Amino acid sequence: MNLTRITPLAILAALAACSNSEPPVVAAAPSASAESAIVVAVNSETRSAEDKARDRFRHPAESLEFWGLQPGMTILEVQPGSGWWTEILAPYAHATGGKYYATAADLGNPELPEGARKGRADFEARYAAKPDVYGTVTLVNFGPKSAALPADTFDFILTSRSVHGWMGGGLEAKYLTDLYGALKPGGILAVEQHRAKPGEQDPKAPSGYVTEEHVIKLAQNAGFELTEKSEINANPADTADHPFGVWTLPPVSRTRPYSEGPDAHDPNFDRTKYDAIGESDRMTLKFRKPN
Repeated sequence: MNLTRITPLAILAALAACSNSEPPVVAAAPSASAESAIVVAVNSETRSAEDKARDRFRHPAESLEFWGLQPGMTILEVQPGSGWWTEILAPYAHATGGKYYATAADLGNPELPEGARKGRADFEARYAAKPDVYGTVTLVNFGPKSAALPADTFDFILTSRSVHGWMGGGLEAKYLTDLYGALKPGGILAVEQHRAKPGEQDPKAPSGYVTEEHVIKLAQNAGFELTEKSEINANPADTADHPFGVWTLPPVSRTRPYSEGPDAHDPNFDRTKYDAIGESDRMTLKFRKPN
């Protein structure tokens, strides 16, 4: 080994060797080694410059430390999308002796669109190409008609900016019930969600914003206990009342309604104040499944 060049992954591997093989499912506070491993994963050279540029809005290290991510945990990321969190969580799990899973389009659904099937295949191929970085990335079926997730399997489940989409399809109760069954007793459900101002909640959440009170109620209805709230991802400048919903703000930065097409653009739309706001005001919630 060349001692003059130690990569972030090598540091993570060294931390993994020092961690316990059977870490506690939930810790009151992250250990020093857990904090260091998270920071190394966030700062890894394997993450793109574009992803890292969003860290000032999304605070990944602080959020994961708040939620209580620990070495050796079995992690499930819900609807990983473009893989912004995956680029942190999969290498972290691989290097610290844990396991990483992600939900994906439900192959058991005979009505699954071909585009969704291709998206799953592309995601799987992307992470299978670098097993030395990401380890084994295991995908599990997740969708409106999917069967239950593996029961009592995960120590840590992260769902980021997903609840409004579930509400739009009337699937919030199903999905939260599925996640509850998949967590081990004592396991953590980490939630990040665009936050609406307090008040009456539109059940379909068309703006992408959901009140914190509503999200907590949904999770509690599924059986979860709220353990902590954090303002790590708060943005007081976000008024949550933009012409094209939360997607008016970066990084989507819409200038025309989505109904006109995903690439519709108005060159005369003045983005100045929306770009100045930055990314949305978000709640950061930590739930647990009772023992």
